Amino acid sequence: MCGIAGYWSASGHCGMRRIARAMAEAIRHRGPDDRGEWCDERAGIALAHRRLSILDLSAEGRQPMISASGRYVIVFNGEVFNHEELRAQLPERRWRGHSDTEVMLEAIENWGLEAAIRRFTGMFAFALWDRDERELHLVRDRLGIKPLYYGRCGKDFVFGSELRALRAHPAFDAEIDRGAVALLMRHNYIPHPYSIYQGISKLPPGTTLRVRLGQELPEPAPFWLARAVAEAGTAHPFPDDPEPAVEALHRLLLQTIRRRMIADVPLGAFLSGGIDSSTVVALMQAQSSRPVRTFSVGFVEKDYNEAPFAAEVARHLGTDHTELYVTPAEAQAVAPRLPEYFDEPFADSSQIPTLLVAALARQHVTVALSGDGGDELFAGYPRYALAKQLWSVLRHVPSRLRRVAAAGIQVLPAGICERILRAARTSFPELSEGRPGEQVPRFARLLSEDSWQALYRQMLSHWDLPEQLIAGAREPLTALTDPRRQAELSDFTFRMMFIDLVSYLPDDILTKVDRASMAVGLEARVPLLDHKVVEFAWRLPMSLLIRNGQPKWLLRQVLYKYVPAHLVDRPKMGFGLPIGEWLRGPLRDWAEALLDEGRMADEGFLDGQRVQGVWQEHTRGRRNWQYPLWDVLMFQAWLQSQRASRPALQAALNA
Repeated sequence: MCGIAGYWSASGHCGMRRIARAMAEAIRHRGPDDRGEWCDERAGIALAHRRLSILDLSAEGRQPMISASGRYVIVFNGEVFNHEELRAQLPERRWRGHSDTEVMLEAIENWGLEAAIRRFTGMFAFALWDRDERELHLVRDRLGIKPLYYGRCGKDFVFGSELRALRAHPAFDAEIDRGAVALLMRHNYIPHPYSIYQGISKLPPGTTLRVRLGQELPEPAPFWLARAVAEAGTAHPFPDDPEPAVEALHRLLLQTIRRRMIADVPLGAFLSGGIDSSTVVALMQAQSSRPVRTFSVGFVEKDYNEAPFAAEVARHLGTDHTELYVTPAEAQAVAPRLPEYFDEPFADSSQIPTLLVAALARQHVTVALSGDGGDELFAGYPRYALAKQLWSVLRHVPSRLRRVAAAGIQVLPAGICERILRAARTSFPELSEGRPGEQVPRFARLLSEDSWQALYRQMLSHWDLPEQLIAGAREPLTALTDPRRQAELSDFTFRMMFIDLVSYLPDDILTKVDRASMAVGLEARVPLLDHKVVEFAWRLPMSLLIRNGQPKWLLRQVLYKYVPAHLVDRPKMGFGLPIGEWLRGPLRDWAEALLDEGRMADEGFLDGQRVQGVWQEHTRGRRNWQYPLWDVLMFQAWLQSQRASRPALQAALNA
């Protein structure tokens, strides 16, 4: 796991190596073990790398790495887990080391770029310079596990694992994209291909970008399409026969997890005690000759504490378990530093416990396996059942009547609203997932939507009509609103799962795990997102995903081979914190400074009057606006951090 950066200039110069080094130094945390730069001043290309040594700890694994023929130069972030199999398929030769990077280069040399990456199994983002064709290729893995940003700084083309690498280029002068801020306020993250800056993009998952100097940037070209996988899988499903499906999934997960247990450094796993992480740990322990190292964090707030469940699973499996109970003061102390860790505005409040458990694990291991992806692949989110039930009823109610009912609920006193909500739960029990103060306004907004897309978008939204919150913003199209990016799927639940797979998963969940783990120099691996598992999951009929009302039914059957059901069968808790209570208490002074109406007016992005109205409702206990407020606070804190970082950045460039 590493950090990569570089640029291609129309006018090469002798200072290129220094600039590339500064770009890589900006993401030193991603690779604290080593660094390297490669530069061809005549061609105007400079590549830089920060290394977190995982495989082949020797100098033979250093990057940038040049192919044996000298044609290709690569900087690579991630892991290709089947590199030993690929090595055996390549022509016999004398290998310099045993790194996956060397195998990737020779695979590209022998099979061509696209044919090679189709054979790669893993997580990867890399830049490949072709010295013969004078082309630069950027590549990102199928699910978007590893990040890659790119764009232009003046006449130079730049790229990097994080935006801070691009900002270290002396010509970087991109303006904040107000449409991206609107997306942040709606979703708590900025979906690809957008970034917080105009003209700077995220490379979409499963695509390549071929760059030729002096030519317009083309659209990224897909080498793997989630839409094609989903449509083909649901069109040709497995039979509704549980026993062979359970055994097939069991074998597949054993293989994918075994591959991800290969490392030349200490390895462990995150364990929450839920279905996904417990399955990963159980299959790790089944294939390990010694107790697996597992890690969890606990909180004194009972409603948010999963540590006791994780400890029970760990005891049953016999893992070497470490848990850390975090005080509210310790968790709250992380909040002001979040912009530093996440680099781009990001407002999923579970970023705090994710950072804490990553930091705990890093004290003992360098690699940790995670259970992310199980909800998207095996229909685990409670909102799937809620949305399906709601739409089956609402589609038959005249839209005008629904809008009147929604408006009425919004203005009723909180106590009356909560009584209405309790009554609604008799028909929609999934509304119990969450706290009443959060659910009332959410339920009201859902009533007025006229299509399943709008209903699901509203279910995922924080700020309603965010364009009205940000001056001069126009909200761009996303996977939720662009018909060209949606899959042709007949089942409503499959449609929601697909949208989450191509948006929420890469842009929220995987971004959170990547930034949190890389902030502490930890490599996080996600075995449930092996592309073969994804392709398998899309062939499962809904009757094997949700059975007798139980989500993730098939995955549970695999887990039950190792862990009794009573240890893991409980309502989904999530990985959150009492942000709403903290904003009324210990974080109030910090929040009020960032939400000052005059400050927001001077900055010129947010409608300070509207934000203040929401803030007052929250602090007075009239509504729980914790999630919309957290979105604003993370943007405001990011703005503040950018102003503070400019002098330090300029000093680094002048050094």
